[in-house]
Amino acid sequence: MLGKMLIVEDDLDLLSQLSHRLSHFGFEVQGCPSAEDAISALRQGPFDAVVSDIQLGEMDGIQLCGWVRQNRPGVPVVVMTGYGTMDVAVSALRAGAHDFVTKPVDLGNLKLVLERALQQQRLHEEVKRLQDPTVGDDAMAALLGTSPAMKRIRELVKRVADTDSSILVTGESGTGKELVARAIHESSRRKDGAFVAVNCAAVPEALLESELFGHARGAFTDAHSARPGLFMRADQGTLFLDEIGDMPLGLQPKLLRALQEKQVRPVGGEGEQPFDARLIAATNKNLEAACAEGLFRSDLYFRINVIPIELPPLRAREQDALLLAQHFVSRYAASMGKPVTGLSSAAALRVLDYEWPGNVRELSNAMERAVALARNEEIMVDDLSSRVRGEGANGASHADAPPPAAESDLSSLESVERTHILRVLRAVGGNKSVAARVLGLDRKTLYRKLDQYR
Repeated sequence: MLGKMLIVEDDLDLLSQLSHRLSHFGFEVQGCPSAEDAISALRQGPFDAVVSDIQLGEMDGIQLCGWVRQNRPGVPVVVMTGYGTMDVAVSALRAGAHDFVTKPVDLGNLKLVLERALQQQRLHEEVKRLQDPTVGDDAMAALLGTSPAMKRIRELVKRVADTDSSILVTGESGTGKELVARAIHESSRRKDGAFVAVNCAAVPEALLESELFGHARGAFTDAHSARPGLFMRADQGTLFLDEIGDMPLGLQPKLLRALQEKQVRPVGGEGEQPFDARLIAATNKNLEAACAEGLFRSDLYFRINVIPIELPPLRAREQDALLLAQHFVSRYAASMGKPVTGLSSAAALRVLDYEWPGNVRELSNAMERAVALARNEEIMVDDLSSRVRGEGANGASHADAPPPAAESDLSSLESVERTHILRVLRAVGGNKSVAARVLGLDRKTLYRKLDQYR
């Protein structure tokens, strides 16, 4: 399919003709006889472009252009107008139309106009994606780290990127499984293809089969036209099935067959459609245990688990926590326009002490909150949440209010400072420049103290 079109025309004969010919060209088409019906369709599902007549009744094509521009800004609108009405066409362009064609419609010309509109729409989406600070940036954050575990994962990503073998990414929630999948896609020869992601736990069971495999026209009540599934949309690219452990048991043999045969049968369809997509699946569940309990098919498990990648929790790579925290502080400070440069020594210590049950996602949220609340150039302990500060139910910090100790157990200030500096150095993998920033010292001062403490 070249793209999904919404045709808006109150002349039902012309609507039928346009729908038939554009479907013949390779577009997926849905027709509407009024602007009101078109808005309803746009609210219910995504479209790649709209083709609309100007004269439609109570709400005309120009008003429809304005609605689309305000509510679906990435969807181009091509208007159809009669000869001698160039002023109307200009009004439509000012209202947000991408282009116009004159009646009687030259279908070959309309096809070219739509192809250009789709090309521009996809370029718009790509620019928007690159402007999104979470794209690429978060992928870097997920793979950032000096711990041996993260070094092994980066090396593994490079080694498996250009294979077509199925990959199963496992790990706790918030460890960055989708970001690793994106890193694999972007490092592979499929990077120019689509990266299509779906959360198997978020789609109702009754809709998941149609979402994955597509459906034929008339397959069910609202199937007014054929629709390709995610396997076909990921052709020449990567299909990412998140939370695959939650896939309904009845759908698992169909998924297994599709992966083995490299073909899908749309719901209600009669023929098989070949696809060429690389599969990456992810889960936070123990699929081996699920297989033993009869909740997941073992043959499907072995099919998707050709190359396993297990992401460690953040608490298992303590030395990465400060690097990630600094990364997020810099990102959120830039996006909020705040002159926050990093963490104070006391705040850095709390970041190291906290176990981060929500992993990298929780750390990101914590640093966003801290930057938003910060009143200084550094994140202070008070800027952190009570959970990260380690406060008890009465609001007292465990770190600030240690239990009474014998005089012989008390350490000198010099000893505390030495211990803290060495701990920060270990956490950042021995990088003295990073350690100096975390400690709030210039490098000369840090070198002097290291020499002092031998």
